[in-house]
Amino acid sequence: MNTVFDAQKPIAVGADHAGFEYKEAIIQWLKEKGFAVTDMGTNSSASVDYPDFAHPTANQVEAGIAAFGILFCGSANGVAITANKHANIRAGLCWENEVASLVRMHNNANIICIPARFVSLETAKEMIITFMQTAFEGGRHATRVGKIGC
Repeated sequence: MNTVFDAQKPIAVGADHAGFEYKEAIIQWLKEKGFAVTDMGTNSSASVDYPDFAHPTANQVEAGIAAFGILFCGSANGVAITANKHANIRAGLCWENEVASLVRMHNNANIICIPARFVSLETAKEMIITFMQTAFEGGRHATRVGKIGC
């Protein structure tokens, strides 16, 4: 699978309890495709606080250790809000393939946030493939992305 991200770097993947099963399945799927993955937790379906996994995932991406990030929680809102507190993170909440494409093309997102309670695992895989293969368009979008930081 081709990717617009640095294939030499691992993909950081994190989740809370609601996204645990998807995280486990996606990590296995990515490894089967030959990608290195850093599992940022959680490690069970026991109730946890999503920031405890969103922040470390965002840290990996922000520091350039990971090529990009994938976050799961029930609605994906919590992990997206948390990750977007980091200055150099653009976390996009995606629920269908076209949105995954647009957050890359228009927002240069570097973390995809997926609502495990609202999309199928197959849809999650499709969105991740799209996210990985879609380049940032730049141009007028670069101007807009440049205005995001405070």
